[in-house]
Amino acid sequence: MPNVTIAKIKAASHAALSHHGAEDWIADAVAQAVARAESLGNVICGLYYLESYCSQLTSGRVSGTVEPVISRPKSGAVRADAMFGFAQPAFARGLPEAVAAARENGVAILGVANAHTCTSLGFFTEQIAAKGLIGIGFTNASPVVAPPGGNAAVIGTNPIAMTVPGPDAPLMHFDFSTSAVALGKITMAKAAGEAIPLGWAVDETGAATIDPEAALRGALVSAGGYKGWGFGLMAELLAAGMTGSVNSLDVGGLKLPDGEPHGLGQFYILLDPAVHSDHFADRFARIADAVDAQEGARLPGTDITGLDTVDVPDALWDAVQKLGG
Repeated sequence: MPNVTIAKIKAASHAALSHHGAEDWIADAVAQAVARAESLGNVICGLYYLESYCSQLTSGRVSGTVEPVISRPKSGAVRADAMFGFAQPAFARGLPEAVAAARENGVAILGVANAHTCTSLGFFTEQIAAKGLIGIGFTNASPVVAPPGGNAAVIGTNPIAMTVPGPDAPLMHFDFSTSAVALGKITMAKAAGEAIPLGWAVDETGAATIDPEAALRGALVSAGGYKGWGFGLMAELLAAGMTGSVNSLDVGGLKLPDGEPHGLGQFYILLDPAVHSDHFADRFARIADAVDAQEGARLPGTDITGLDTVDVPDALWDAVQKLGG
């Protein structure tokens, strides 16, 4: 298993995307997201997705050449229409306008509409925090999660992410799906011939299962039961309803090589902590000190600097090289 630098992963991802028709700046934006995911050990959102990106560029399920359309319908609202292209370049085009709106108003929203799956949502809230703003994000995905007591998928894994800026690095950062687990964990377990933990999924009858094949025929469940289900619905309504993008119910499998474009939405809230500077820093410090006083405890995301090199399975790295021509 080769140990590969993150820089090399980004370059290889860029080459693969460019080879399959993505414009240079678009390939760069997506490759940066792939590399960042790998550096954080988030393999499901990294190279694991690259082959599907390339096959969907070839089939036309995602555009690698379209220019996102940026508008500001209200003083505190920015819309970035991805035009059925990748989420990363649409966000990149809309972020400067959203940051300006947040600084003018103290708060702003950025809706990314009609986009390909954004994979790691925290990749985007990190960029908001790098501008000195608190970033909160929501997105939806293809339907894989059933309601509590149900047996058929209605919403996606529907992640939520939040990043709080600090002087040199985020003071806090979290990024997690509102489902009990990411769908990729189920498919990986199936490929490895392993059982899954009880509480991850239900079969077609709605009964809890440890069989990944039965889970894939059934549905995932929400993290924390009704609590996670509520958060998943919140992400669904904000990502789809506030951007005019599709519901999870209307999206085909995210990695299928062809079919209708994803057309998913992301919804970001940008908050300027300077608006309440006399209070925010003190209140955050109060929490951070209480956590730090407990041995073994920490705030989420306080160690997200990322690795410089990672191990990549031989078959995956060989495939990446071939994708780049």
